[in-house]
Amino acid sequence: MSRADLSKQPSDVAAMFDEVSVGYDRTNAVLSVGNASLWRIATMRAVDPRPGQLVLDVAAGTGTSSASLARSGARVVAADFSPGMIAVGERRQAGNPNIEFVQADATDLPFGDDSFDAVTISFGLRNIVDPDAALREFFRVTKPGGRVVVCEFSRPPASVIRSAYYAYLRYGMPLFARLASSNPAAYSYLMESIRDWPDQQSLAHMIGRAGFERVQYRNLTAGIVALHRGFVPANGKAVVPPGESPTGPASKGDL
Repeated sequence: MSRADLSKQPSDVAAMFDEVSVGYDRTNAVLSVGNASLWRIATMRAVDPRPGQLVLDVAAGTGTSSASLARSGARVVAADFSPGMIAVGERRQAGNPNIEFVQADATDLPFGDDSFDAVTISFGLRNIVDPDAALREFFRVTKPGGRVVVCEFSRPPASVIRSAYYAYLRYGMPLFARLASSNPAAYSYLMESIRDWPDQQSLAHMIGRAGFERVQYRNLTAGIVALHRGFVPANGKAVVPPGESPTGPASKGDL
């Protein structure tokens, strides 16, 4: 069975997701103890899709999040680099005319500049070998005034909750993964990637470095997950020097 490691080689990550594609949504519901649907609702509200808008859902997997976005009347491009995930998604969403599946590398998106009203990614940014490059691509393909929304596992600020959460990742998640997944070894990588991922403020600065302004975040489920949002400047896209943020420190907000 395939599993990736923290080098996050694209071929390894894609192969791992190919293997878990059929049972992926069910396993997520089990491992998140039912919270996955709540995180999806919060993400959709932060994206705030409108009828007729074009939304890019990166690392869309089987299209569960894309379907939620499309219910608003927006058209959704569901992009993923796992052909197995896309195949499952195309079968499940075959009757939805507002969703189009595209196999794509998040660090080299096959779309023109200023193509989308919004770009969103849920639980996928930490799996990308170069997340900064992906964020720059999100900025490139988003229209002036448009927004990016990132939903990702994060670091609970309260030490008691953080310790309990890390204990669950180490002991509880492997047990549930053996019961619910066809490839439980893949979820060892999940634990490692969560522990290795930057905290809320660090991710907010990464989004700012990509060029987005008014970057804010809020914690979900006591900070186990964090929801970040930023906007492309409405008056045009400034060139941001490498390593700098155009907007100063990011703030905790009410997304």
